[in-house]
This record gives sequence, C-alpha cells and structure tokens, in this order.
Amino acid sequence: MNAETNRRMTNAFNKIIVGLQRGGIAFGPMRLLTVRGRRSGQLRTFPIAVIALDGGQYIFQAFPKAAWVANARAADTVELARGRRSSTVRLVEVPVHERPPLLRQLVTTSPASVGNRFVTTGLAETSTPDGVAAAAHRIAVFRVQSI
Repeated sequence: MNAETNRRMTNAFNKIIVGLQRGGIAFGPMRLLTVRGRRSGQLRTFPIAVIALDGGQYIFQAFPKAAWVANARAADTVELARGRRSSTVRLVEVPVHERPPLLRQLVTTSPASVGNRFVTTGLAETSTPDGVAAAAHRIAVFRVQSI
C-alpha cells in the first residue's frame, strides 16, 4: 500500500471514529483531540490514541506532517474527549532526548501493528523497539498534562 492510499484509508477511518465517539461510543485508548487550527482559527478534531506509560499519559505522532501536531504546538490548551466526557488539557512536547525510552516502551508493550505503523508511514526504518526509538527525532511525543 502506498502512502497516498494509506492516508485516504486513514482519513475515512478517522471520520467513522469521530462519529462513533461523538455518539457516545468510546473504545480502546481512542480519544477525540480538538484543537484550534493555527492558520484558520477553526476548531479541528482528530481521533488520537492516548497511551498510559510510566505513570503518565502520552500521545505519539503516527503520521508525518500530521496537522494536529503543528496545531497542538501552537495551542495553549486542547480538548480531549472520550465518549461524551471531555476535559481541557495542555499537551507538553517531550524533548527529543527523552523520547527514545518512551517509544521503546510503546512498541514493546503494544501489538506489533504499532511498530509497523511507524514503518509504513515512513517515520521509522524498522518496527523493532530500538528501530522506532532511533527515529525519535522524527516522531513527536506529547505528555498530557491536566490543568
């Protein structure tokens, strides 16, 4: 599957996830991230996985040039919703030198598809914990901070 086909399938799947979540159906680690667009000023909503690691909650970039990453960097706060419950939080970007252990742990404790996703999207060269950790400079990681 090429990158364009993958992007189209992901966008279609995301619309389904957003609809289910807004309807009150929550599943897995999925949440809806709503953030103000850095250029348009419009609210943008993206389905996102919030992963618990080392006593914290983290969001990992799975796609290069993901719009939510640039918007989250520009925003003071975002809204995270699960089903019909939502909260305003701050996303604090994890410095590059602190990302490898988190990425290693993510790949180690998740299904193989998680490591594979970083490879199919071009962010990592191999799907192993060390391979994904080596791509830390290309993968944005945010710590979810309650306010």
